[in-house]
Amino acid sequence: MAKLGAHSVLRVAAYRIGLKTGLHPVQRLKARPIDGKFFAPAANSQAGATGEAARSLHYFGWREVPVTGQAPDWFANPFTGATAQPAMRPWWTIPDFAEATGDIKILWEPSRFQWCLDLALAARTDGDAAETLERWLQDWHAKNPAYQGPNWKCGQEASLRVMHLAMATLLISGGTEPSPALRASLFNHLQRIAPTMGYAVGQDNNHGTSEAAALFIGGSWLAQAGVAEANRWQRMGRRWLENRVSRLIAPDGSFSQYSLNYHRMVLDTLCMVEIWRGRLGLPEFSAAYLARARAATRWLREMIDPASGDGPNVGANDGAHIFDIGRTPYRDFRPTVQTAAILFENARAYPGDGAWNRRAEALRLALPDTVLAPAASAQFDDGGFSVVRSGAAMAMLRYPRFRYRPSQCDALHVDLWLGGDNLLGDAGTYSYNSGEEWLAYFGGTASHNTIQFDGRDQMPRIGRFLLGEWLKSDDVAFDPDGAQAGYTDGQGASHKRSIALHADRLVVTDTISGFAGSAVLRWRLRKGEWRSDGPHGVTDGAHRLTVAADAAAGPLALGAGWRSLLYLNKEETPVVSCELTGPAVITTIYSWA
Repeated sequence: MAKLGAHSVLRVAAYRIGLKTGLHPVQRLKARPIDGKFFAPAANSQAGATGEAARSLHYFGWREVPVTGQAPDWFANPFTGATAQPAMRPWWTIPDFAEATGDIKILWEPSRFQWCLDLALAARTDGDAAETLERWLQDWHAKNPAYQGPNWKCGQEASLRVMHLAMATLLISGGTEPSPALRASLFNHLQRIAPTMGYAVGQDNNHGTSEAAALFIGGSWLAQAGVAEANRWQRMGRRWLENRVSRLIAPDGSFSQYSLNYHRMVLDTLCMVEIWRGRLGLPEFSAAYLARARAATRWLREMIDPASGDGPNVGANDGAHIFDIGRTPYRDFRPTVQTAAILFENARAYPGDGAWNRRAEALRLALPDTVLAPAASAQFDDGGFSVVRSGAAMAMLRYPRFRYRPSQCDALHVDLWLGGDNLLGDAGTYSYNSGEEWLAYFGGTASHNTIQFDGRDQMPRIGRFLLGEWLKSDDVAFDPDGAQAGYTDGQGASHKRSIALHADRLVVTDTISGFAGSAVLRWRLRKGEWRSDGPHGVTDGAHRLTVAADAAAGPLALGAGWRSLLYLNKEETPVVSCELTGPAVITTIYSWA
């Protein structure tokens, strides 16, 4: 509780007590009626111009669901084939995790309005797209009356709708004047977000940044239309954005959630805020805010592979992919990096033409002449990440620097990449609501390229999103060719790891002691036909991994595990392990030439 922080704990407690007692102001809101059209047709839009408007929903970057009727079924679960009961009752009476509903994120995904962006872009010239956009928006609001049902349960979900509506407005015409229907919808959304801002802030994660961004964007939007409450919402949003960016993004760019995908989400949020601020000619944010935005941009740029746009599947990954224009691949992070570099560094991260330019081109952002230097070795000590590069190879060492709550037992995990190919990778997340077994598996020590002591996790799980006995690093060192770090856990087991990256191999040295029975070293390999190559090695014919120890160690065991690169999607992957029964120094060599 002390590590979570008194202010955070009190904010969350006050929110929950308020809802339980019925005294929270969010329970007394009165919605404005929605009447009329949301968007006027674009000047160049022609009815039935192409008939190629998007008519499908995308879930978590991999599941495409055609829309066969006039509008989507907002409560359908394409993963089970069932349709959830709309549960049109006050949102605070609906449980977070209910067996009948399943993973509520499935219901939330199409209601984030991500589809607005592609339809709005097409609506510039395609009257069919404009009609589809209008029909879907009208249907959503009719089927999801304000403050009723699961799609009003989370302030962040309401916030994403506000941000996507704002970007859709810019995509259609470049103007910012909201129609009466849009004004009413925005008002209802901001009314929902503002009273629970304290709860969002108390979580110290992307809920606070998303909801502050929506208040700023929506508030400034409605202020132009003369809505009385709008200036207060705009000021609240700006104040909390400044606060959240200063607190949750460290000076080196690390974000509080220690996750590649959540890092993308917060950076996309800041990009939408900056685009909107610039379009309305509003005052700039502080120099400190902009410095953290630039640092966050660099963090993501240094972490990903420039050829594929992919990067380590580190930290929690809930399938979020906001601000996507053109349906770029879920695991391509370059569009976010490019947009952020343009906005916060007045430079391009990547030269030439490619999908990474779609957002800028669609929103008519100028592409600067300056191109940033290629990604290089870097340490992000505030968050506990060392990135080492050698030619086309990149290795990342993850070590514990927990100012905020960790979500996975991934201390001293190593990711290895070669030209966009993930040679040694993280298992991922899979789902937040698929049972204790999968939650424990994907978040546990055994799903990472590290060492597990005595069959237990590095930190005990005490809640769905909370671990105890947070680890602390020692012996941290870094140079462009290698890195090291260590820790001692709550039961006295000690692990120190160093990595050295060469043009043709990665060398990992582990020193372990202090455990009671056994230690298991695991390496999660790329997919392929791996086979034994002697008692201490495995190979797939092109790559080879060997393990040597100075003390008693069992032979390498080649088996199978699971990995999840996309939310609610998992596949088998080869895993090699080695068991040790006493203190040891272990050397692992992964070679590819």
